[in-house]
Amino acid sequence: MKVLQYFKRALHRLQKGPGYTYTELLVWYCENTNTHGPKRVVTEGPKKRVVWLMLTLAFTGLVCWQWGILIQSYLAWEVKVNLQTGFKAMDFPAVTICNTNPFRYTRSKHLSQQLDQLTRLALERIFVYSKNGTIPGELPFSEIGWHPLASLVIIEKNDQGEEVVLQVLGSDQNQAQSPSRDRTWTGSYKVTMQLCNEDRSNCIYRNFSSVLEVMHEWYSLHYMTILSNASRSERQVMGEQSEDFILSCLFGRQPCNLDNFTQLMHPVYGNCYIFNWGANGQILMSSNPGTEFGLKLVLDIAQEDYNPFLAFAAGAKLILHQPNTDPFPQDVGLYTRAGTETSIGIFVDEIVRLGGSYSHCTFDGSDVNVKSLFNTTYTMQTCLHSCFQDQMVQKCGCGHQNYPVPEGAHYCNQQDNPSWGYCYYNLKKEIDVENSKCLEICKQPCNETQYRLTISMADWPSEFSEDWIYSVLSYERDPSSAVIVNRPSILKLNLYFQEINFRTIKEDPALTIDWLPSQLGGQFGFWMGGSILCIIELLEIIIDCLWITVIKLVKWCMERRSRRAQAHPPPTVSQSVEEHINNGLQSEQESSHTERPCAQAIPGTPPPHYDSLRIYPLHKNTSTWN
Repeated sequence: MKVLQYFKRALHRLQKGPGYTYTELLVWYCENTNTHGPKRVVTEGPKKRVVWLMLTLAFTGLVCWQWGILIQSYLAWEVKVNLQTGFKAMDFPAVTICNTNPFRYTRSKHLSQQLDQLTRLALERIFVYSKNGTIPGELPFSEIGWHPLASLVIIEKNDQGEEVVLQVLGSDQNQAQSPSRDRTWTGSYKVTMQLCNEDRSNCIYRNFSSVLEVMHEWYSLHYMTILSNASRSERQVMGEQSEDFILSCLFGRQPCNLDNFTQLMHPVYGNCYIFNWGANGQILMSSNPGTEFGLKLVLDIAQEDYNPFLAFAAGAKLILHQPNTDPFPQDVGLYTRAGTETSIGIFVDEIVRLGGSYSHCTFDGSDVNVKSLFNTTYTMQTCLHSCFQDQMVQKCGCGHQNYPVPEGAHYCNQQDNPSWGYCYYNLKKEIDVENSKCLEICKQPCNETQYRLTISMADWPSEFSEDWIYSVLSYERDPSSAVIVNRPSILKLNLYFQEINFRTIKEDPALTIDWLPSQLGGQFGFWMGGSILCIIELLEIIIDCLWITVIKLVKWCMERRSRRAQAHPPPTVSQSVEEHINNGLQSEQESSHTERPCAQAIPGTPPPHYDSLRIYPLHKNTSTWN
């Protein structure tokens, strides 16, 4: 019942309205408001009234303009960056070390023997071509029993400026083109890598500025394809072993052993080792700066056992990253040279980004529309590589060896996917040329730790101490003197905090919610001389104006409906009787009148006036009944 009464009151209020017209409401507002301008419009004389009216309208427009700017600035979600410094015992970063030569050549030579022979042959044929412009004879792959994933070709410009494609090692599709002997060699050529689809109807070319670069990529592509057929245990045996690679370890003046390292099997760098990985939740800390309280390593890269076509640089790859995150040595890191002692000072920056509307970041990666293929903490790189691998599986039907594959997918190999290289390079080209879809999907982490490094080097060991140092290290490696440590294979690393302080780069909202009403009220008070109560008064008059408008619209609709009803009154009794007269009788009477045109009408009693039967109100037609 209370609900019905409430609706009845609301309907009565709707019919009655506030009881004012627009003019009365405006005059009432000007007389009773606390704002200075509208009062002067009513109380001043005619001339001043016009002046104050113009000033009030101008400042009202100015306030609305300022309010629009303030609201737009707040909705821009701008941030300000605060830099804070602090001193505390800090978590030591995870340190990943890899040999630039992924697999010992003596252990993997049996797998790459045929590829090495073809590489040497290709270099000889390219050298002969560079001398006299001819490739010596045909060498179809069908005769040597090996089908390449990518072909080495020479693109030569002839005298007419046309490009001629010459196969360096021949082709199993009879595409080897030998130049004619009677042509003139211009000496303008380039060595590239050709990749074709399965039916060789379309090919792409990877251009390089040097034969060195094209040979390295061609060899690496086929080498990784060959190793994809080997099992994980085989690759681990062929890679660097921890006892051969890490000769000495010292952290914070305390000796560390191989148990402090976690092995990472990387497809490009082989066996890598991570110090302070933190997978079990135990992270080492450092509370003092300087080399004495950092990490000291002595590594043996065994340069004499390098693959001559795969590892061009001799040294170790070093990556500093947060614990329990993937290092990605193929993307980031720095090289350390053999025969040197490299000291690396570490500065720590903690970055805190605002999430939500302020920035495109994520706290744990759960709101990113990419399923991570890495079983580690979310980073931008894990998201990008997972997204790329998903695209490759969808377009090429297999995954790249450098990254984990989704469930149900397999790595690319030459037997099952003979043209996967063509698909892979096409996909990379699309990503490089167009805006990558992965960059739009992946988000930066809201909380991130970055390391700034300072690097210095010195020859190690010195000439006067190298004999006894090499002897000691060789004896510790193998007391039987079967292993000899020398300068081309040995290096030393020192990693330490430069200072026990950290910088926190934190984003804070530039404009907060309490700032917005303060600025809005300040602008209104400055231009209009009012307060929040004046704004409430203004809202009240706006609501009343809207209410009056609704009432007027309702009344206008009701009046319009009544006018339509008066324009079409209900029919009288005589009109209703005439509508129901039999048309057949009417036609007979008409025919009888036509037969006797001269007959005179017989006088009689007139028919009743049916309109007199209409009922009228007493106050309108009282004379009818007199």
